[in-house]
Amino acid sequence: QVQLVESGGGLVQPGGSLRLSCAASGIIFSIYNMAWYRQAPGKQREFVARLTSTSNINYADFVKDRFFISRDNAENAVYLQMDSLKPEDTARYYCYASYMGINNYWGQGTQVTVSS
Repeated sequence: QVQLVESGGGLVQPGGSLRLSCAASGIIFSIYNMAWYRQAPGKQREFVARLTSTSNINYADFVKDRFFISRDNAENAVYLQMDSLKPEDTARYYCYASYMGINNYWGQGTQVTVSS
């Protein structure tokens, strides 16, 4: 049984910070590429950040220098540190695990709301 469980979302004011966590079980975590996506109401789900099993990192342009992805293989967890949050960052954030583009899993998401 595979599970990806996100946590750390919530309501924050513009300019604030949050750290999202994703705990994985049921997979050999160290060989999986891990990523974060987000989806706002009425919009398409979009890529945020990726950290591969070989430590390569990619970020979407709109989060560069604000968001930082990391992983802890010993804890089977991936994190997204979000700083300088903007109202347009409001979305549900999803954890994604992929191996060879064949075995792919999604978490249920955690809500992030940035508002005064």
